[in-house]
Amino acid sequence: MSVEPVRIIVTGGTFDKHYDEIKGELTFTETHVPEVLRRARVSIPVEVELNQLIDSLFMQDENRRSVLELCARAPESRIIITHGTDTMTQTAELLGGAGIDKTIVITGAMIPYKILDSDALFNFGTAFAAVQLLPSGVYISMNGRIFSWNDVRKNKSKGVFEEVRE
Repeated sequence: MSVEPVRIIVTGGTFDKHYDEIKGELTFTETHVPEVLRRARVSIPVEVELNQLIDSLFMQDENRRSVLELCARAPESRIIITHGTDTMTQTAELLGGAGIDKTIVITGAMIPYKILDSDALFNFGTAFAAVQLLPSGVYISMNGRIFSWNDVRKNKSKGVFEEVRE
């Protein structure tokens, strides 16, 4: 069985936030994806592309179009996008509606990767397996589940993602 390479597009979100002890707030310094790949001992070809490091609450249509453009022109047919959880469904909707013939899995974290008890590594690992196994389409991978782009929402009161038609 040949192994297809995976492209990882980094957009920021809680996944990549870092606690700034001086300011007492979560900020961005750099992506944690290379460290995650080392810790997970990923052994297939991976290309990491830093698109942006922003909180998804500040993501605008032009930011989403940039992600869409990167997905469309990427030579890989399997793509993971790290993204903030607050607006990842909006990005998924744009990508899903574009009909790109690739497998695209969007993931993120509710707790930053560098903070104890983070869900980032688990969500990333689930997304990495999913992108290799799923057919073409756009998916969200959170909380140990895989959701189709057009059947998912973030339940902010429970802090989980769920199907729209549950």
